[in-house]
Amino acid sequence: MADDLFKALADPTRRTILDELSEKSGQTLFEICSRLSMKHQLGISRQGVSQHLAMLEAAGLVETRREGRYKFHDLNTAPLRQITERWPVPDTPGPEKSTP
Repeated sequence: MADDLFKALADPTRRTILDELSEKSGQTLFEICSRLSMKHQLGISRQGVSQHLAMLEAAGLVETRREGRYKFHDLNTAPLRQITERWPVPDTPGPEKSTP
């Protein structure tokens, strides 16, 4: 599992960007910046958001596509499944019993 995934998830601003993309995928940089400013009162520059998006893309959590002069950002949750597959939660029929 890539360390890039955990580094990308470690930052609260990047997690907020992922939250926004889960709410509305396919946003442009302008839309993301607007939502971060208006909805979350984050005073971050376009360049700052762009750098966060680049890290999320390197971790595989964001995919981009170009349509004409616009670049759209989409959430990709596949890397998150790697985490759940690495540490699966065992099925237990009742409350867990702890031993002293």
